[in-house]
Amino acid sequence: MANDIFTSDLHLGHRGIITMQNRPFESVEDMNRILLTNYNAVVGKDDTVYILGDICHHMSVDEVNSVIARMKGKKYLINGNHDKKYDPALFEDIKDFMTVSLNGRYFALMHYPMLSWPKKNSGSIQLHGHIHARMDYNEQNRNEGVLRYDVGVDANNFYPVSVKQIIKFSGSCSEIPNN
Repeated sequence: MANDIFTSDLHLGHRGIITMQNRPFESVEDMNRILLTNYNAVVGKDDTVYILGDICHHMSVDEVNSVIARMKGKKYLINGNHDKKYDPALFEDIKDFMTVSLNGRYFALMHYPMLSWPKKNSGSIQLHGHIHARMDYNEQNRNEGVLRYDVGVDANNFYPVSVKQIIKFSGSCSEIPNN
């Protein structure tokens, strides 16, 4: 059975992100290897993956295209501020903003966090990256009844996160209507 999965802000090739975000990696090569391994450990070839921006930084387009080709799943890219003109054949689609209905829930996808989004008052969840938050950001949003979730690797133990995990996590948010 195929899954729907989200990730963001891998920043492959970005040596500075290790110190800037206090990532637990010895080197940029170590980070690239572990993030790709974690990604492919979660994502199967038939899964749909929504990458909410910033796949890489400080890598050539050819290098990144080679890495993206090794990433499993049917990939959709929501452009981030560091993304390049990747080979469009590597993706199902490339957009700046997207909405999807999955598992009976409506999601608004963008690289950046938004204060408002389509169907916000009807229980939709806004998924984003960009801010390199930790899990406490997602927990604070949930505790305050805000249906916004950072899918970036920094907030999710350096792994992609499934739609089922996000729905389960958000389930205790009092503003989510029963579907």
